[in-house]
Amino acid sequence: MIENIIFTFQTLLLQNKHIAKKGRNKLAKRVKIIILLLSVSLICQGQQDPQISQIMFNQMFINPGYAGSSDMISIVALNRQSWVGFDGAPKTTVFHVNTPFNLFGINSGVGLSLMSDQAGFDDNMSINLSYAYKIDIASGKLGIGLSVGMMNKTLEPTWIIPTSDYHEPASIDPLIPENNESYVAFDMGFGAYFKTREFYIGISSTHLNEAKIKYSKGTPYLKRHYYFIAGYHLPINNPMIEVTPSIYLFSDGRITQLNINTNVQYNKKIWGGVTYRAGDAIIGLVGMELFNGVRVGYAYDFATSDIRKNSSGSHELMMSYSFNLSFDRSPQRYKSVRFL
Repeated sequence: MIENIIFTFQTLLLQNKHIAKKGRNKLAKRVKIIILLLSVSLICQGQQDPQISQIMFNQMFINPGYAGSSDMISIVALNRQSWVGFDGAPKTTVFHVNTPFNLFGINSGVGLSLMSDQAGFDDNMSINLSYAYKIDIASGKLGIGLSVGMMNKTLEPTWIIPTSDYHEPASIDPLIPENNESYVAFDMGFGAYFKTREFYIGISSTHLNEAKIKYSKGTPYLKRHYYFIAGYHLPINNPMIEVTPSIYLFSDGRITQLNINTNVQYNKKIWGGVTYRAGDAIIGLVGMELFNGVRVGYAYDFATSDIRKNSSGSHELMMSYSFNLSFDRSPQRYKSVRFL
């Protein structure tokens, strides 16, 4: 992930400064070489899409087939502050809205997703429109969707090299940008989402076309990402309590990340849960319905990696509103956060 790139680069750079001050120039040069090689390796394998802990309530962000699946108009806004207290840590804001509708008698869903993601030198913004074709299958509904949009990637590098170190200007390297860069690329995604009253399952892919980002130095590209998510509502004797375990899997073809979650909801108004993100963090989630259709959720990531020594954790705040525009009956409330 890009967070790991930032952490590794800055940590090793600080160590390098310390070594240089002691006059160990030869060892310092070796450390710089290690930094460069490790950074290049991580960049080649790094996750480009932002990380979201409350993904079970934000599936519209990764799967256009989800559009209209709640049978209501759903609006969600989310802000994530990763690794608070760490310089250059990622900051992500996501907004999406989706609704079902009939297009010439065809059962459909549409959605709009906006994203702003800042991490280190990178500042990315995207906008995507989604359409999903809905099919009734047995007791459930399948949505097959496509998204199209634009991704604006901006790079604002600020290179700081200790004055005690010998170095060449960055301009001698054809792959190291010195000035601000910005490029807008066309982006596409695809997904399928199936849900019943008992469970849901979704598969999707973002950056299908793997658009090239044409900077003045180098031509990176948007790596195709693959997602799988599934949840099941466990039957229990108490009707006031709902228990929903879920699994969320991400891969870009090189690295894979697994999230295992269990949420417990009481009286359809208050929920809490725990997620284990393999090799990265343990996450606590809480939320409640403030009033009819309006909900708020919060997630805290406690890092299990060495980053916990330099950060007070990651915070994620979400607000959502689901409503029905039907004029011939009173407003309905959304009955379960499982499919928000």
